Amino acid sequence: MNITTFLFLFVSLIFSIATASSDSGLSSSYYDRVCPKALPTIKRVVKDALAQERRMGASLLRLHFHDCFVNGCDASILLDQTSTIDSEKNAAPNANSARGFEVIDKIKFEVDKVCGRPVVSCADILTVAARDSVAELGGPSWKVRLGRKDSTTASQAAANASIPSPFMDLPALIKNFKDQGLDEDDLVVLSGAHTLGFAQCRTFRDRIYRDTNIDPHFASHLRTICPQVGGDSRLAPLDPTPGAFDVKYFTDLVDKKGVLRSDQALFNGGETDEVVSEYSKDQKEFFEDFAKSMIKMGDIKPLTGNRGQIRNNCRKIN
Repeated sequence: MNITTFLFLFVSLIFSIATASSDSGLSSSYYDRVCPKALPTIKRVVKDALAQERRMGASLLRLHFHDCFVNGCDASILLDQTSTIDSEKNAAPNANSARGFEVIDKIKFEVDKVCGRPVVSCADILTVAARDSVAELGGPSWKVRLGRKDSTTASQAAANASIPSPFMDLPALIKNFKDQGLDEDDLVVLSGAHTLGFAQCRTFRDRIYRDTNIDPHFASHLRTICPQVGGDSRLAPLDPTPGAFDVKYFTDLVDKKGVLRSDQALFNGGETDEVVSEYSKDQKEFFEDFAKSMIKMGDIKPLTGNRGQIRNNCRKIN
């Protein structure tokens, strides 16, 4: 075998391995030829939205999470209730809580305008908007794999069953993430998304009045925001810098200042303590691992090829 033949076979082998490893059927260059202005347009609209309200970054990131955990990253969370659509917006984790739908509508309008027609799926818009929100608020950026199609169905029951609850203990959280093909390290690093945003009183009331694994002064402070009765929608920041993507979420867990029971469960004498401790001291490691796990989460059960559709309106099927 001469050197030319050997090199050809070697390159072919490497290419086939790379292709085979992309099981999701997604590609970071998916829109490069179809609509090269798509991603810059999403970034511009996200930046404008966050300039008006920094909290919107957390909301857009959360939409992507809650979408992917319910039958995959297929934009089912965006569908409004109809006689045939059981909207996930009405599920317990999303009702009077999930927000940012108007920003997604704006992105869709602007992207379709620059592309000349609907070629970018709502599922891809959610994925890119989450990445751009994190980057805009000081966090890492990463190459997003694209090419998802949008679902033609939604499931409120699946949303209630699959989206992790703020009341879960560590074993329940581990199982919940495992059901999505995510491991314990993914659980910890993706929970770090709670370095952004706020929680409603109803999600942490039991913790601040009943739990013992909480700093007493911190609990007293949260009680001034969240009474034992009423005030369900009052907000508390999930970490001291809710508009900045940093490691203060993890340093708070080490100090027993996790707002949600499910957050403090990650640092409570269990097998995830060590990872939490590492991230609290190493922002670079957290950023790198967060990007990897976000890509992994974005690969959950995507609709590709002939499956699904590219919606003309993210709120309803074509």
